[in-house]
Amino acid sequence: MSALLHEPRALRVNSKAANLEALHLDAAPQPEPAAPPSHAVVRVAAAAVNPSDVKAALGLMPQAVWPRTPGRDFAGTVVSGPADWIGREVYGSGGDIGITRDGSHARYLMLPEAALRAKPKGISMDEAGAVGVPFVTAYEGFRRSGMPQAGQTVLVLGANGKVGQAAVQLAAQAGARVIAVQRGPGPFAGFASAPVDVVDARHHADVGAQVRELTDGRGAHIVYNTVGSAYFEAANKAMAKGATQIFIATHDRAVPFDIFAFYRGMHTYVGIDSLAMDCVASTAQLDAMREGFERGTLKPFPVARHFALDEAIDAYRLVLSGSTDRVVLRP
Repeated sequence: MSALLHEPRALRVNSKAANLEALHLDAAPQPEPAAPPSHAVVRVAAAAVNPSDVKAALGLMPQAVWPRTPGRDFAGTVVSGPADWIGREVYGSGGDIGITRDGSHARYLMLPEAALRAKPKGISMDEAGAVGVPFVTAYEGFRRSGMPQAGQTVLVLGANGKVGQAAVQLAAQAGARVIAVQRGPGPFAGFASAPVDVVDARHHADVGAQVRELTDGRGAHIVYNTVGSAYFEAANKAMAKGATQIFIATHDRAVPFDIFAFYRGMHTYVGIDSLAMDCVASTAQLDAMREGFERGTLKPFPVARHFALDEAIDAYRLVLSGSTDRVVLRP
């Protein structure tokens, strides 16, 4: 193997690309940087490839700067910065990392000291490097809507996806009854610390009515709609009096909206954009989940495949194809 492959490098994207075939990922040399005051340098051991990483590399995120190193999630070891952090294993995420500043698809990542959080004990670097965006997004949705409580019913629409799986885990950990709507049979495929009711959307034309039936007509107190427009009508029908619905994405931007049902139901809608949360805010959210990861009531996603920087385009292609596998780079 060439000695070049052992030299520190960072992926660079220099301009927008019309599609993945036109995307050029340059693995450029990256000398180890010196941490300025109140900052730290992390040697990255594992960094997830998220759909948003690939979309941002293609130029689909308007706030993204050029040129830059992509990558929002990371796990690694602090190699310079505050003395009490050097040598410690850390993990994190951020809506700024890899979007408005250089990211984690590199050997080294510069961070503000306030973004440093110790990696949970008992999970691997690969796992820690892959929990960020999905769990931060799921947690922020619940934080903004009121965290799930024992005795509540939480409906997760699109529970097959990674944010959906994280939302199911968080709600189950809190003691809520969880109904997971997914395109596939039960039981729920993602880890949860309590039983989860599963509705297979392929076989229930009226998902809202099915949820009403499962809740004896009461509906769900919190609806986490990870898909958006496709489940909008069903979600509204499934909401209990005073319920909250969380949105993180959509296919269609315009949807039919029954204002009468909205105000008579005393409903609340919450929109979440994880890109608006910088690395300090995002990693603080992860740290709030530390106890769950360490005691096992929250489980990191299994990492199906890992890639070297030279194979990054293959990793990006796999993620953009819609693969449900969690994929990491090992810079």
